[in-house]
Amino acid sequence: MGFLDKLKNKTQRAKGRAKEEAGHQTRDPYLESEGTKDRVAGGAKQAGEQVKDAAKEVRRTMER
Repeated sequence: MGFLDKLKNKTQRAKGRAKEEAGHQTRDPYLESEGTKDRVAGGAKQAGEQVKDAAKEVRRTMER
């Protein structure tokens, strides 16, 4: 499940970057801000996944 979540987050970040660039090229501030929102949301979710991975690693280390 973790791999698929990370893949979805990276896809959301890439989609956001594409929207942001499209909005910039077409001078559409709404599309650009929507892209920024998607990119930031994907990044935040990715950070959450990294925290979960770190917590799993700590638990695994403490069990030894």
